This record gives sequence, structure tokens and C-alpha cells, in this order.
Amino acid sequence: ILTQVSAINAALNSFNKVLIANHIRTCVKENIQAGNDEVVEELVSTLQKLMK
Repeated sequence: ILTQVSAINAALNSFNKVLIANHIRTCVKENIQAGNDEVVEELVSTLQKLMK
């Protein structure tokens, strides 16, 4: 069971990395270009939650 839990955690971490990268390349980039710098704080907050 511990091996399976470890594999699931690794898969979720990989998925999170891809998801965050796509979000930065699209939504965050577009918001910054539009002058909405608040999105940076949102991204920082999200990353802090993921790294707990």
C-alpha cells in the first residue's frame, strides 16, 4: 500500500507541474499583458498551497 500511495503522490505532483505550467503560459501571461498584476499574487498563493 505504501508503494501505491507513493506512486499516486508522484503522479499527482507531475500532474500539478503540468497544470501550473499551462496556467502560467496562458492565464497568467495574458493577465500580466493586460495589466492585471494581481494574478501574480494569486499564483504565489497557489504555489504556496501546493508546496505544503
